[in-house]
Amino acid sequence: MSPLTPPPKVWGPLSPACHLVCGSDVSLITSARLYIKPDTSDLCIIPSPSGIMDLSSMLMVFSLVARSGAFDLGQTTRCVPVPHQMSVCQDVPYSEMRLPNLLGHSSVEEALPRSEEWKTLLHTGCHPQARAFVCSLIAPVCLDRFIQPCRSVCRAVRESCAPVLACHGHAWPEALDCERFPEQDDTCLTPLPKHISAFSKEFPQPACQNCPPVEEVPSLKTVMDALCLNDFAVKAKISRRRLPSSDPELMVEGHVEFIQRGPLLPYDTASLLQRWLLINLRCAHTLVRPGRAQLYLITGTMRPNGSIEVSNLFPWLKKDLHITAATRKWKHHKC
Repeated sequence: MSPLTPPPKVWGPLSPACHLVCGSDVSLITSARLYIKPDTSDLCIIPSPSGIMDLSSMLMVFSLVARSGAFDLGQTTRCVPVPHQMSVCQDVPYSEMRLPNLLGHSSVEEALPRSEEWKTLLHTGCHPQARAFVCSLIAPVCLDRFIQPCRSVCRAVRESCAPVLACHGHAWPEALDCERFPEQDDTCLTPLPKHISAFSKEFPQPACQNCPPVEEVPSLKTVMDALCLNDFAVKAKISRRRLPSSDPELMVEGHVEFIQRGPLLPYDTASLLQRWLLINLRCAHTLVRPGRAQLYLITGTMRPNGSIEVSNLFPWLKKDLHITAATRKWKHHKC
């Protein structure tokens, strides 16, 4: 350790935590939803909504998480800075984390690569508190006691994110059994207020589905039929990163142009399509090669449960005059 680097704080046997308050007597002191009760040191951490590690790597993390079931909350721990490289937890409203963490990682070198494996899941935006749930386990805030996620938070995240795992053939890990976390009280990470969580559910959500057909150089009739038989149609460019990054592997680049808006929301459509790509990775990987981008005409429908399903993908090539003709004709077409 460098002479200029102060030694990490070390906590011995854990004493009762400071009281968490989430009521009307709190004042906002950061934009990251860290609240503090006036004239005290009492905290209430409510994570900001944001929008799943590489799902092919998920099983490796599950085996590591299994160690957390027997984690000793009374063991001696130390506080270290949250590393800048831990991109999944850069938005947390604190600067120091505890080690060993609640997944049993005893060093930053061990915790850091494990944290990065959650990126793809978190990028799907499967739940507003998924990031806070993960960070409370892998980079727990450095107070005088561990702040675990409340059981209700775990259940809410599981309800929304388990279907994403199921889409990739994985079950919710037994090691993250929500019953191992405490009931909601003043010493655990509490759920978002009901009006915030209800608001997030009002947005259309991407569906896990079988891969839709991708048809190159379609006929004019094929495109017109697709426009007539679906609820929405958009023009969007899909790009795929060549090298690992803190950003999602697949992105919707630039502006999304509506051919037929239907149930889509103008300010949410790019995010919705990107989350569809990340949830349906097996399909998405066939759409564009690493390091490339491709323009598509995308049509789809809204299921009875409010989720969005993609029905057709037409690569919009420069030589393809039928797609251009169909989108122009559609403005005055009666199905």
